Amino acid sequence: MKHNPRVLVVATSRKTRGGITSVVKAHETGEQWKKYHCRWIQTHRDGPVWRKLWYLVTALIEYMVLLPWYDIVHIHVGLRTSVDRKLIFAKIAKCFHKRIIVHFHPATEKHLFDSEFSGKIKQLFECSDKLLVLSPQWVTWINQAFPNNHFDMSVVYNPCPQVKRNFSMRKKEILYAGILSDRKGYNRLLEAFAKVTDKFPDWKLVFAGNGEIDKAKQLREELGIPKQRVEFLGWVSGNQKTETFQRASIYCLPSWGEGFPMGVLDALAYGIPVITTPVGGIEHVLNHGKDCLIFDTYNIDALANDLEQLMGNECLRTSMVNEADKLVNTCFNIKQINSEIGDKYKEILCRN
Repeated sequence: MKHNPRVLVVATSRKTRGGITSVVKAHETGEQWKKYHCRWIQTHRDGPVWRKLWYLVTALIEYMVLLPWYDIVHIHVGLRTSVDRKLIFAKIAKCFHKRIIVHFHPATEKHLFDSEFSGKIKQLFECSDKLLVLSPQWVTWINQAFPNNHFDMSVVYNPCPQVKRNFSMRKKEILYAGILSDRKGYNRLLEAFAKVTDKFPDWKLVFAGNGEIDKAKQLREELGIPKQRVEFLGWVSGNQKTETFQRASIYCLPSWGEGFPMGVLDALAYGIPVITTPVGGIEHVLNHGKDCLIFDTYNIDALANDLEQLMGNECLRTSMVNEADKLVNTCFNIKQINSEIGDKYKEILCRN
C-alpha cells in the first residue's frame, strides 16, 4: 500500500440531475475525500447522444491516464445503461489490479431479476472487492437474485444534506420533488389529492421536477382540481430548491421504484413530515405512524387517507418531524456516513 492512497470516484456528471450526483456531492464534503485524494471521473451527462458519447470517451481517456496512480476505484452505478458503462471501467480497473468498490443505486429491484440484464449486474458485482448497498433490504434482494454469491456487501445509507431550516416560511403545501414519471407516481398523488381537495380548500399541491408536466396538467383538469390548487415549478435547484422545501408542510413520494430516495432524505433534513411508499427498503429504516406514513404503492385511497391525516393534524406533523430527527442525526448523518466511506477505503486497502 502506498503512503498516500488515492481513490478514483467514477460517477455521472456533477451537472446531471438526480440522486447519485447529490450523493457524490455529499461525499465530496467529507474528510475522507481529502484524506484519500479522491478525484471524480464524470462519465455521463443528460442531453443528446453526442454529448453522452463525448462525456464517456473523455472520461475513459482521463481514467486511463490517471488509473496507474490510484489505488481504489469507487464506482457509483444506477440505471440499466449505467451498468453497461460502469462495467467497462470496472474491467479496466481489474486489469490494473486495483481495488474496486461498487456502490449500487438502482431505480428498482426488478432489474436484479431481469434475465436479460441480471447477468451484467452479476459481472459488475463480481468485479468488486466491496459492494455497497443503500439499505438492508437490498442485501436480501441481491441474495435472492444471486444465490450462493460471494459478494462482500455492506450497507451505507444515503446522507441527509446539511440545510437551514426556516419553519416561519411554512405554508399549506404538499411537495412532490423529482421527475414526473409513472415510476415516481405523480399521477397517483394527483388522484389522491383530488379526493381531499374539497375538504382542505386552503392546501396546495406543488410539483418540483421536469418530465411529464403536460400530461400532469391534463390529468389535473380531468380530475376537476382547480388550476390554482396545483403548481408546476419544473426542475428546481439552488435557492429555489431551498425555498421550495422550506415552504412545504408535507412531502409525498408515491414511487414504485427507488434505490433509497434522496427526496425523502431532503425532506427529513428540512424537517418536513413524509408520506412514502415502501420503496428501497425504506420501511426497514423508517417507522410508519412514528416518523413517517407509509402506504401501499397503488392504493390511492390509502394515500388520500394519509394526506387527510397530516393535513388536518399539525400536532402529528410536528411529532413525526421530532421522531425523524433522531434518524437525521444518526444513521443519515452526513459526517457519520462520510466516515463510514473512509472506513471502507481503509478496509479494502488493508487486505492482502
